[in-house]
Amino acid sequence: MLIHRIVCVGVNFRTAPVEYRERLGSDLPELCERACARPHLASSGHRGAIRELAWLSTCNRVELYAFVAEHGETASLVAIMADAAGLDPDDVADHTYRLWGSEAVRHLCRVASGLDSMVLGEPQILGQVAQALADARSRRTAGLVLTRVFRRAVRAGRRARSETSIGRNPASMSSVAVALAGSVVGALRDRRVLVIGLGEMGSVAVKALRARQVREIAVANRTRARAEELSARWRYRVFAMDELAAALEWADVVISSTHCQHLIVDGVVVRDAVARRDGRSLVFVDLAVPRDIDPAVRELPGVHLFDADDLNGNLDDGLAARRKEIPGVEHIIAEEIRSFETKLRELEAKPPTEQKERGVAHVAALRSLFGP
Repeated sequence: MLIHRIVCVGVNFRTAPVEYRERLGSDLPELCERACARPHLASSGHRGAIRELAWLSTCNRVELYAFVAEHGETASLVAIMADAAGLDPDDVADHTYRLWGSEAVRHLCRVASGLDSMVLGEPQILGQVAQALADARSRRTAGLVLTRVFRRAVRAGRRARSETSIGRNPASMSSVAVALAGSVVGALRDRRVLVIGLGEMGSVAVKALRARQVREIAVANRTRARAEELSARWRYRVFAMDELAAALEWADVVISSTHCQHLIVDGVVVRDAVARRDGRSLVFVDLAVPRDIDPAVRELPGVHLFDADDLNGNLDDGLAARRKEIPGVEHIIAEEIRSFETKLRELEAKPPTEQKERGVAHVAALRSLFGP
């Protein structure tokens, strides 16, 4: 059956720490493109194993979704992850979860709906799932099967947010980061907060700080124009990325969430800044994977460092209310899975004369069934 050839191999915040996850994601797009262009994958020895491939890489998870030639095939996906991280495939396999068929589709629907997040119902993940499909399609690694799998998951995520209250009083990694910082330094209103990186998570962090009426906010961004745009609108202080030493001397709290593949804040720079702070404590919340802040700063006196694994959904006041919505979201996902399975059964029931085969994917029948 076609659905049995849909597989997921993943690593998330439950199966591996951040220092492990951060090694997995950077080279995945190139490796996935290469795997689909040369499906024999010399590193795995499974000729023609992968027909379609997509990757989802966030601060909490790295997952590969594939449409494969043979039911049960996952070794090729583990090999890709191992190649991306420069790790032994057996070591990677020890940290992964593997799902097949309807369970793989169900898992992606739960991810898109916010049920599998560290912070229940967090809103960013739905957009990240949609972007994962866009990235795979742009590299021509996702075909008709995975495109429909991801669209089904996005549909489930949108329904979950419109038909239940799972997204009401929304939490996010960034808003929980702000709450966590406040739990250490007390009321943030009179504290100086530096936000490094003004992508989606950084922008949400700024909004969370504004909601707490923080008076002194500074921003630093690789693209200075983006930082100056916020400064002009809200009169925030702007630090250039090469001025971080001065920024660390100024700030009480630093929230960082860039997409850089290397450390942004070096331990030596922090040590020198701490020496000039007259004993004032400094709190770092590092949301980035790979990490932005040198883990060695944990050893410095007066410095508190939290990374993505330290965030706890229980800090969010709306968590209990969203937990009550889980059965409703699961019901929506079950409906979407049943509908998806029905469409695949209809496809397989078509006579061979109506099917045009490309590899093992019945492309012409899929097109007639799902539309262009």
